[in-house]
Amino acid sequence: MLPITLTIAGSDSGGGAGIQADLKTFQELKTFGTSVLTAVTAQNTYGVQAVYALPEDFIVEQLQSIQSDFNVNALKTGMLFSASIIEAVSKQLENVQAPIIVDPVMIAKGGATLLQQEAVDAMITHLFPLATVLTPNIPEAETLTGMKIQTYDDVEQVAKKLLAMGPEVIVMKGGHFAPEQQAAIDHIFFKNGDKLTLSAPRVQTKDTHGTGCTYSAALTAFLAKGLPMKEALIEAKRFIHAAISHGLGIGHGHGPTNHFAYNTKAKVEVEIIE
Repeated sequence: MLPITLTIAGSDSGGGAGIQADLKTFQELKTFGTSVLTAVTAQNTYGVQAVYALPEDFIVEQLQSIQSDFNVNALKTGMLFSASIIEAVSKQLENVQAPIIVDPVMIAKGGATLLQQEAVDAMITHLFPLATVLTPNIPEAETLTGMKIQTYDDVEQVAKKLLAMGPEVIVMKGGHFAPEQQAAIDHIFFKNGDKLTLSAPRVQTKDTHGTGCTYSAALTAFLAKGLPMKEALIEAKRFIHAAISHGLGIGHGHGPTNHFAYNTKAKVEVEIIE
């Protein structure tokens, strides 16, 4: 049976991030993508010019519509924008049995704030206890914990603090960490004490718009297809590395990643360090 995926996120009118990136990724990985829109943006590769959040009642209606008809195999959340939206969405997800991947989207590549400050507490209180996987980048992890990350020990301590908030798996994405290194290294921590480190060559490019959305969407799709957690994490790393490595050259700012690349380009091997 065709796996069904769901994204609960904002729209990117430029097509590189948000709902658009998620649905493209779901399609490339041969899952049927459904969506719940939380906000619309006026956005391009230069940045976000405006954000309009949808009423939480309408967001809930969208989600209830999906839940009443589709057997969703895995879902992800992206930009949720406000505390009231986070609380409304979390309430609807309380009895969901499928994996829930939370991408705590806070700031766009152009620097625009995509999550209101008071929403951080709501996310920690209401959404994180429901999360199967949390996928913060380094700035997001610092904001969520109030801790500074400069060394690997800092990465581990922050991950432990995030695990204590409820998620089963924390993916500390390596794009912002140690940029002088030749590799982009993701450090992954499991509630049961397991660790997994995934390394791929760092790509020097400005075309990284939507990387977080795309990575979490790929992980959602692989889990929906029934891959075990560690295998899904490895394949999601391969997907996003291919997408970054083969930029499309679109736009004049931070261009989008290439959602086609995983299926059309030669795959670069991801080094697995357990």
